Amino acid sequence: MHLLLPCLTALLATTRVALGGPDTPSRAGNEQEWNNVEQLTEVPAVPTIQSQYRQAPRDTLTDTIINAKLRKNLTFEQLAEGTGLSVVYVTAALLGQHPLPAKAAKVVGQKLDLNSGEIELLKTIPLRGSIPGGVPTDPTVYRFYEMVQVYGSTLRALIHEQFGDGIISAINFKLNITKVVDPEGGHRAVITLDGKFLPFKPF
Repeated sequence: MHLLLPCLTALLATTRVALGGPDTPSRAGNEQEWNNVEQLTEVPAVPTIQSQYRQAPRDTLTDTIINAKLRKNLTFEQLAEGTGLSVVYVTAALLGQHPLPAKAAKVVGQKLDLNSGEIELLKTIPLRGSIPGGVPTDPTVYRFYEMVQVYGSTLRALIHEQFGDGIISAINFKLNITKVVDPEGGHRAVITLDGKFLPFKPF
């Protein structure tokens, strides 16, 4: 009994503090103790994920980014340094196709002298799509369209034969571009599309 009484006394004192009883420090009487009580119940803020409903805001930001990149004579590879992300992902984000995590957005924003609002916008989920309507007219982009026109049915047939009925994910996905020397002169582009196979599931 003698051992139990001190424990019960301490428990009651703690309960009075938690419930605002007589032992609760008053703000006027002891500011530091009051702050300590508030910190115990403080809930960490969870960042809110924002999503765009149209492309215009990110398109405008992309114009700002490209102008700053040109003015500062930076490459996409230099902009990606220190972000912890691939140059392909960062480039796509700067062109309005992905959001950047907070740390990466801050790193890139500092390099490009973006203001706080532009850095926040860079973190938003964009309305994706960079080829508005119809057949692409840019020669470089059109070549990929041409590749899919010629080899799309072949890729589909071989994927289904080797993997089964399903698709190659463009979300669980990696893209790499490598410049290599062509033995016949000049250079060749080696483009690797690395996507997870997602099977269709009967239901």
